[in-house]
Amino acid sequence: MATIVSEKLGHLFLNVQHLRRVPRLLEEALPPSSCTVGASDVPRVFQKPYIHAGYRPLHRTWRYYFLSLFQRHNEAVNVWTHLVAALVLAVRFWRLSRAVDFLGDPHTQPLFVIAASSVVYSTFSTLAHLLQAKSEFWHCAFFFLDYVGVATYQYSSALVHYYYAIEPEWHARIAGFYIPGAVVLAWLSCAGSCYAKYRCPHLSSLLGRLCQEMPSAVAYALDISPVLHRIYVSSGSASGGEDVALLYHKCHVLFFLIGAFFFAYPYPEKWFPGKCHFVGQGHQVFHVFLILCTLTQVEAVLLDYETRRPVYSQLHGGRAPLFSALWLLQVCCCSLTALYMTAKVKRKLCQKEE
Repeated sequence: MATIVSEKLGHLFLNVQHLRRVPRLLEEALPPSSCTVGASDVPRVFQKPYIHAGYRPLHRTWRYYFLSLFQRHNEAVNVWTHLVAALVLAVRFWRLSRAVDFLGDPHTQPLFVIAASSVVYSTFSTLAHLLQAKSEFWHCAFFFLDYVGVATYQYSSALVHYYYAIEPEWHARIAGFYIPGAVVLAWLSCAGSCYAKYRCPHLSSLLGRLCQEMPSAVAYALDISPVLHRIYVSSGSASGGEDVALLYHKCHVLFFLIGAFFFAYPYPEKWFPGKCHFVGQGHQVFHVFLILCTLTQVEAVLLDYETRRPVYSQLHGGRAPLFSALWLLQVCCCSLTALYMTAKVKRKLCQKEE
C-alpha cells in the first residue's frame, strides 16, 4: 500500500512539475507583444489610414502568424470577432441539425445554405486578417478568399429572404429576376473587390472603393427588398399580432446599416489619430455590427422557417434544390475568379521584382 501511495505521489509531483513549465513553454512559443512595427516599416498595401503602429513584420514563418492569434497587434480584434462568431454559429447550427431534418425536408435547404455560408464567411475573414501579413502576395490571396466568403454569404442572405421572408405580393413582382440577379450581383461583388485589391491595393482610393462598394450596395438593395417590403406592409397592417421574426429582421437591417457606415468611413480613428492602433478602429466596429447582423438574421430566418411554412411552401413548391444548385454555381464562379486574380497578382509581383 505504501508503495502504491508513493508511486501516486511521485506521479503527482511530476505532473505538478510539468504544469509549472507550461507558462515558460508558452512564453517561448508565443510571439512577444513587442514584435509589432510601425506603418513606415511595411509596404503601403498593408497601411491603414490613421493607424501608425501595431503592424506585424513580413516574411516570418507561418507558425509566427498563426501564433499571433494570441499577440496584441492592429488586426487582433478583427481576427477574434469573426473567430468567436464562427464558433458560435457552428455550435448554433450543430444543435439545430439535431432538431431539423436537413436531409428529408427540401424546404430546409435554404436554411442549410445560410448556415454553411455564415460559418464559411466568418472563417475566411478570420484567416484573412490573421495570415495576410506574411507578404504582399498572401495579403491579396487571403483577402480574395475573404471576398469569396462574403459573396457566398451575400447570395445565401438573398435566398433566405426570398424563400422564407417574402410576402406573396412582392414575390409576384420580382420572381422573374430576383434569384438570377442575386447570383450575378454576388459574383460582381466578389469580382469587383478582387479587381480593386489587384488594381488599387490601397483600397482607400476612389477607384478601389467604387469597385468594391458599388456592386455590394446594389446587391444589398435587391437582397433586402423582401424584408423591407414586409416591414412596410406590416407597418400599415391593422392586425395586432406581434411578429417576433420581423423584430429580428428590423434589428439585422439596422445593424447592417450601422456596420456599413463604419466600413465606408474610417471613424473613430480619424477623430482620434494615433489613439486607435489596437482597439477602436472603424473596421473593428464594422466587424462587431456585421456579426450582430448575422446573428439576428439567423434568428429571424429560423422563426420564419418555423412559422411561415404555409406561405413559402405554396410560393416555391419544389424549387429549393434549384436555388441550392445556384448557390453552388455562385461559389464555383467566385472561387475561379479569386484564383484567376491570384495568378494575376503573382505575375504582377514577379514583374515588379524583375
